[in-house]
Amino acid sequence: MKRRSIILLGIAAALAPMRALANLFVEYTPGVIENALADGRTVFVDYSATWCSTCRRQERVINVIRAENPAYDAAMTFVKVDWDTYKSHEVTVSRSIPRRSTLIVLRGKQELGRIIAGTSEAQIKDLMNKGL
Repeated sequence: MKRRSIILLGIAAALAPMRALANLFVEYTPGVIENALADGRTVFVDYSATWCSTCRRQERVINVIRAENPAYDAAMTFVKVDWDTYKSHEVTVSRSIPRRSTLIVLRGKQELGRIIAGTSEAQIKDLMNKGL
């Protein structure tokens, strides 16, 4: 029994860094998205609010998908834009973001895809795949 516990603890410890990485979003501040794009990065942007249940569901799905495939973190910078702070800001208005719970993928000057209030794993994974 002790041996099994030790093995399981070892596996959990080995996977912990990947899980922590999968949950990491860069909190938006002016220039974060533009700088990442200028560096040639693809940017996944999550317009969300802490009180939004749809946003929380999207985040859980995103984190599961990222944990299953580290290629997403290697290929994209994940940025979270606080809707309550930035809903009238250039980062939102210039991209015609209609509401919180909007997810977009950007590369260079192009928007590769967008989801508004979608929470299905298939839909979100399809959007994330556009960034690979």
